[in-house]
Amino acid sequence: MTKTRRAWWRTGLGVVFTALMLFPVYWMINVSFTRDQDMRKSPPYWFPVHGTLEGYRAVLEQQGPYLATSLVVGLGTVALTLVIAAPAAYSLAKLRPRGGGVLSFVLLIAQMIPGVIMAMGFYAIYLSTGVLNTVPGLIVADSTLAVPFAVLIFTAFMSGIPEELMQAARVDGAGALRTFWSVVLPVSRNSVITVSLFAFLWAWSDFVFASTLDQGGGHQPITLGIYHYIGNNNQEWNAIMATAVVASIPATVLLVIAQRYVAAGVTAGAVKD
Repeated sequence: MTKTRRAWWRTGLGVVFTALMLFPVYWMINVSFTRDQDMRKSPPYWFPVHGTLEGYRAVLEQQGPYLATSLVVGLGTVALTLVIAAPAAYSLAKLRPRGGGVLSFVLLIAQMIPGVIMAMGFYAIYLSTGVLNTVPGLIVADSTLAVPFAVLIFTAFMSGIPEELMQAARVDGAGALRTFWSVVLPVSRNSVITVSLFAFLWAWSDFVFASTLDQGGGHQPITLGIYHYIGNNNQEWNAIMATAVVASIPATVLLVIAQRYVAAGVTAGAVKD
């Protein structure tokens, strides 16, 4: 009986904490259906009593280009991150170059640099090279956040690949590049999915780099599309929240689909046999 009561107590506490964490998401959805004249009502409506689709109509009419740009930037960031991080991690984990430990430490330190400082550095470089206000510039900037994390995840996973598998590839005549492409990458599927997901989400939700490096560009991401609804004399909250809801859908779908791969990819290398 005691164990049963304890289980119910833990379940109830978990439900309460989950509800508290998800309440901002519910309120975002609620406000997205709320009319402008009901925004400042006190007390507020806990449900969209007089619901409206004006916010979502604004998303369909105005936010399409911003969503398309975010998709291009997100996919470009994933591709660039994988191209750089996977071979680098393979080298650190299996080829063990001289100074590899120092490089791993530098990558760890790189993740501690505030994004604002990096954005200021990129701004000065882009201004002199003509890359400011361009989609490729955003892809490169967002990749600087994803690559250090990706190298560490890949290195932890690839370090756990049995040496017998690598030796078998060498016996069959495969060189380092062929071994990486034909053996290591297929085995590292979980870590590839994990890195791709996090890189996409970082690029999709980025605001610091977007507002600093692409404020005047012709192709701006969805974070700036939301920001454009906020002005000194006008704040279209239902359109803001509707855009936020729509922008959250791709991230939610990706997390649901890839959750089991992410769990395996993040914990890989944590336990050694």
